[in-house]
Amino acid sequence: MKSYQLARRDLLAAGGLGMGLAAAITSAKTQVAAPAPAAEGTIWSQEYWAQKGSVKLSLFRKRLGAPTAGAQPLPVLFLVHGSSLSARSSYDLGVPDGGTYSFMDVFARNGFDVWTMDHDGYGHSGSSGNNSDIMSGVEDLKAATPLVLAETGRSKLHFFGASSGSIRAAAFAQLMPERVDRLVLAASTYKGEGAAEIQRRRDRIGELRAHPRRKRDATMIRSIFTRDGHPSIYDPLMIEALVAAEMKFGDTIPAGTYVDMAVNLPLVDPAKVTSPVLMTRGEWDGNSTDDDLLDFFRQLRNGDRQYVILPNTAHSQGFNKNRQLLWYVMQNFLAAPTPIAS
Repeated sequence: MKSYQLARRDLLAAGGLGMGLAAAITSAKTQVAAPAPAAEGTIWSQEYWAQKGSVKLSLFRKRLGAPTAGAQPLPVLFLVHGSSLSARSSYDLGVPDGGTYSFMDVFARNGFDVWTMDHDGYGHSGSSGNNSDIMSGVEDLKAATPLVLAETGRSKLHFFGASSGSIRAAAFAQLMPERVDRLVLAASTYKGEGAAEIQRRRDRIGELRAHPRRKRDATMIRSIFTRDGHPSIYDPLMIEALVAAEMKFGDTIPAGTYVDMAVNLPLVDPAKVTSPVLMTRGEWDGNSTDDDLLDFFRQLRNGDRQYVILPNTAHSQGFNKNRQLLWYVMQNFLAAPTPIAS
């Protein structure tokens, strides 16, 4: 399958997405390919392990059908999780009678070889004992990507990161541009000014710095879906499925990304991110403001970039009732035609 390049524009004004910022950003007219219909067939999956020093990192892979020798490699999408949830809960959650929440299934059926990984101290991965801050996460990605490249036969990967996962992914793209094809940053934070959730973390920085792990019990997981207001955009069946999936890993989680987002921002220089970038923000996201993220967006050097506001959506874009909007803009970004060079 051909690896695509996206047509250049500053803003995707997708029908029904209600951006409201078109006057602030100029946009070139391009013809965008509609996403291909989801393919039928059996989704194949496999677990893998990468080594970061003494720490074993758990990777998980899904695609349509098992890989076969000599076949054309599929484009690879690597999903980077955030601060409070492990990889498979974030991107392969099963919700009985609750509809599809699995990014991995959706994009496997859209023709991608989809991977994710538990970071140091999360989920099935081992722990170094550190607080798994952003740069620790970058080291995790540096350890994992050679395995992914070897297994898939690709030279570059698409990356998607949500929340602090987007900061991890962007920091990796800044340091390792040769491994990054296209980059999707969902629910990100740049400097954090004016963001209610970031201020709440600043207010408790002493507590967050006191121990490498923080409390993350069932109550905290449920609070993820109420802290921005608008709790009705999340299905209670999904929330309880997520609680059940995560609590088997215990009631603490590494504190490093919370510390970083409270007092160490910015952690990425947008002028040093050279890949094409899609940024998405839920209109009610308390982890950022449009002013904060547009500051980052305007400094990106690659003209192949988009900024999309997802309506009726808060911070947790992949878990809300309008998650198909995120999947739609992602698919358009990842599978758009190559721009004609001037």
